[in-house]
Amino acid sequence: MSRESINREEFARYIEQTLDINRFRDYCPNGLQVEGRPHIRKLVTGVTASLALLEAAADTGADAVLVHHGYFWRGEDPRVVGPKQRRLKLLLTRDINLFAYHLPLDMHAEFGNNAQLAMHLGLVADGRFGENDLGWLGMPSNADVSTVGALALQVEERLGRAPLLIGDPAQPLKRVGWCTGAAQNMLGDAIAAGASVYLSGEVSEPTVHLAREAGVAYLACGHHATERFGVQALGRHLASHFGIEHCFIDIANPV
Repeated sequence: MSRESINREEFARYIEQTLDINRFRDYCPNGLQVEGRPHIRKLVTGVTASLALLEAAADTGADAVLVHHGYFWRGEDPRVVGPKQRRLKLLLTRDINLFAYHLPLDMHAEFGNNAQLAMHLGLVADGRFGENDLGWLGMPSNADVSTVGALALQVEERLGRAPLLIGDPAQPLKRVGWCTGAAQNMLGDAIAAGASVYLSGEVSEPTVHLAREAGVAYLACGHHATERFGVQALGRHLASHFGIEHCFIDIANPV
């Protein structure tokens, strides 16, 4: 049913139930992180609650911003100084709500980052692996994507950036494992689950050696690039469900 606005608490409650946020032990609070005006007519989604995103959202007249990477991470400096002060000041001065969903958005079977990345890359999932079944396992739907190099080209085409490939481009694809963002530490789990190639957002020195020694190709596709799709899918759903306005703002990030 179309409506002009949605009450903030009803909005938050619906997302909490949809993403089942209470089942996760996460590194940050999921849900409403900064309280703004009580009714939401316009929602802006983005990957990270950077100052640039908040300024762009404020310029559109947004009542709420919904992101994957919000604030108040475990172990971070609790002081409200520097960039944190400027971000919070903008939200509070402009009376904008900030919602953030981390692992629940990674995990969701429809709106999640892994599900949405699979859809954009033409991957069909048939298995899970790792803690909380966070990693996904499957194969490309296109039979022509039969080598690691062909998969890397598809990633470049669909994500708009060339992935860093560790391994032999001519290596045949057997099983593909993937997990968005900073999930390179799940490479061992992907190997144990039978993946011959693994995709994530980031790569560091030990991961290269593990991939080489295991004979498994690794594609580092970009943390930001692999996590752009979940918030968009969730934002579109919320706009349709509540009859509110939605737009996604992509703040470019090469990492």
